[in-house]
Amino acid sequence: MKTEPLFQSDAYRRDCSGRVLSHTEQGGVVLDRALFYPTGGGQPGDAGLLSWQNGTCTIATSVKGSGGAIVLVPAEGQTLPPVGTKVNQELDWERRLGHMRVHTALHLLSVVIPLPVSGGSIGSEKGRLDFNMPEAPADKAELQSQLQALIDRDLQVTENWITEAELEAKPQLVKTMSVSPPMGAGRVRLVRIGSTDVQVDLQPCGGTHVKRTAEIGKIRIGKVEKKGKLNRRVYLHLDG
Repeated sequence: MKTEPLFQSDAYRRDCSGRVLSHTEQGGVVLDRALFYPTGGGQPGDAGLLSWQNGTCTIATSVKGSGGAIVLVPAEGQTLPPVGTKVNQELDWERRLGHMRVHTALHLLSVVIPLPVSGGSIGSEKGRLDFNMPEAPADKAELQSQLQALIDRDLQVTENWITEAELEAKPQLVKTMSVSPPMGAGRVRLVRIGSTDVQVDLQPCGGTHVKRTAEIGKIRIGKVEKKGKLNRRVYLHLDG
């Protein structure tokens, strides 16, 4: 049963209603529409709360199910809302906003380090990208300064959709070597930083992002670790 992914049209929506379509064999809850982003593309699933007339259920995370379903995974010991029940969904907003800030900052990190990305991970306070980078950056402070300057330009972050055929005709849009863009639905979501006239970054992405880069705030480049002969892992921290 397919779930309508409300986070794709409005990543800032914090609560809404929904109806329980089913329970999974593992004890998850599938709704007809969901605010909760399911784990994928290096971004963790959202957490939060479901409430209904006779109870509440704490959601620990969210994952992708079969057939386009989004499965809300309850914390241990929770009572599930019965199938057919109308529920209210409430996001753990601070966690979601942290993911949005870090995710958008990592897109910009791939701009100041214009090398192929071989992996990545997003948290609510920090994240990292793995680059095909045989040698470590010569000046980490300068790298941080360049990244902060992009953030401080308060660039607009927007999205649009293209067909999968259009993406296949423009393979240069894909920066990640290890994570494929979300495919199979006939179209792909592109996230643009900057305007069409002054574009800073454009790449396929299914995750959630802030509307303007200034919302990221101050960042700090952390450790740069060697991960194999040709790879370097660069950590990024929200610094306030």
